[in-house]
Amino acid sequence: MTNKMLGFTNTEQHYPETMPVAARESNFDEIYGQFDPAEAAVQAARCSQCGIPFCQIHCPLSNNIPDWLKMTADGRLQEAYELSSATNNFPEICGRICPQDKLCEGNCVIEKGFKSVTIGSVEKYITETAFANGWVKPISVGSESGFSVGIIGAGPAGLAAADMLRRKGHEVHVYDRYDRVGGLLIYGIPNFKLEKHIIQRRHHLLKESGIRFHLGHDTDGRAFDEMRGKHDAVLIATGVYKSREIEIPDYSLDNIVPALDYLTASNRKGLGDSVPEFDNGYFNAEGKEIVVIGGGDTAMDCVRTAVRQGAKKVTCLYRRDRINMPGSQREVKNAEEEGVQFVWLSAPKAFVGNKNVQQILVQRMRLVAHEASGRQSVVPVEGENFAVAADMVIKALGFDAEDLPTLFAAKELKLSRYGTVEVNNRTMMTSIPGVFAAGDIVRGASLVVWAIRDGRDAAAAIHQHIMTQARSIAA
Repeated sequence: MTNKMLGFTNTEQHYPETMPVAARESNFDEIYGQFDPAEAAVQAARCSQCGIPFCQIHCPLSNNIPDWLKMTADGRLQEAYELSSATNNFPEICGRICPQDKLCEGNCVIEKGFKSVTIGSVEKYITETAFANGWVKPISVGSESGFSVGIIGAGPAGLAAADMLRRKGHEVHVYDRYDRVGGLLIYGIPNFKLEKHIIQRRHHLLKESGIRFHLGHDTDGRAFDEMRGKHDAVLIATGVYKSREIEIPDYSLDNIVPALDYLTASNRKGLGDSVPEFDNGYFNAEGKEIVVIGGGDTAMDCVRTAVRQGAKKVTCLYRRDRINMPGSQREVKNAEEEGVQFVWLSAPKAFVGNKNVQQILVQRMRLVAHEASGRQSVVPVEGENFAVAADMVIKALGFDAEDLPTLFAAKELKLSRYGTVEVNNRTMMTSIPGVFAAGDIVRGASLVVWAIRDGRDAAAAIHQHIMTQARSIAA
């Protein structure tokens, strides 16, 4: 082990061992291993400790990455964990599923010619070491504040807010429609990226901290009104789950399924639940020719799940090229290694079949000018069509928000032009006094790390609101 930094000048980038491709095809375990202490120290020492840490700047949580890399290189692992967890409520999750190639590692100043520091793998190592050594403790509250907050949604935004508010001494109640805590973390993300015991471990820790969970709780108008009457503030952190539709001929054919329904069935099966739709083959890719439409991380989750279910062939259609994909390039590489075939610059034009889908008629596309997002737009190439065989089509086109004003019977809840909840950007309060919102339900479908950031910001805003109201009453 060395405590000298600038190791990138004489040490190559190295990731933990990855599960062999042959083993992955029938295995839902996480594909990445974990550093041993010596490897973690050596890889952490590759950090140049630059004056302007672009890794930290491009992290939504502004994690103190260079500092905890230096501590890891020096063997000061408990301090490294304390610093890491000071800005990130769930470093064990971000270390596994953050698209580091687009965020911290992708902006490492030593990347060109030397390859970036393996930040995510070191983060995972730090946190797992902390859990193994008992350094991760439930929240210890000095004194109770006497105030109560209700949080709708047990996904990353809601859980991060709950963690921060409990630290302030508030009584925190988290309500969720599902039977387990985690939202998309538990049902949307496959085990090969995030094993479920990681989420369940964090759930137990939050429970031991005094946070109260109400699962299987559907929030309708009556429930929403009851929450507002019971709590001093309410946070909406429901996320976005409504699958975006695709308007093309014969869309009503069977075996055209939403990505989240497909992933949820697979994850529930892995958790030991009874899943009739999986058992009868509807959400099971075994022996089938699978086509996934989309180019984000959800699409990559679907194609890689289909491989593990024993699909005969897995094809991904994406209307742009590889460079313009919104998802992580690391996930694309993993999918290619596992045998997924990508058909770039291709968009579905029509579904063909008799009751069940049998083929997709595909339109060839070409790239044109760049959009404001930085990606290039596409237009059809006239006369260039082809067919792709399909026994099941999985649409992974993104997610929209549910109509919360109708669901909550709260017409006064204002929405943005995108259908997400509108908030005051400074206070994160909605159009309803005392009701706040955070995460994807405000931002739109985004990354887990952004949901954590939003949850932390919302907790700070809620705390300030509660204390201001308390001072006003006392005066």
